[in-house]
Amino acid sequence: MSHGGTTESADIFQILADEYARRILLAADNGPKTAKTLSEECDASLTTIYRRVSTLQEHDLIEERHTVDSDGSHRSEFETALEELHVDITDGQLSLTIETRDELADNFTSLWSDLRGGE
Repeated sequence: MSHGGTTESADIFQILADEYARRILLAADNGPKTAKTLSEECDASLTTIYRRVSTLQEHDLIEERHTVDSDGSHRSEFETALEELHVDITDGQLSLTIETRDELADNFTSLWSDLRGGE
């Protein structure tokens, strides 16, 4: 996903400038976490966690997974989708390139398929 000088690039920079958003991305990079766990690990209120997670989801930087516990209760867990972020400055323009885990998995699958002869 490439963001060359667009409003969305500015939005991504704003999101990453937020300390709580960065804490959430880092905490959720170690595997799926519930909002409560993120709240404890990031030293933030649940309201702050849900607001930041919503913003991160809007920009495909975090994924939500729904699970069912053994007692039948449903819960959401969040995991970082961001794998790599590259900023390039060329001819006075900022360019932002983001790679998510899904894109990397798709690239690997495509490469594997090509190696196997497109089966």
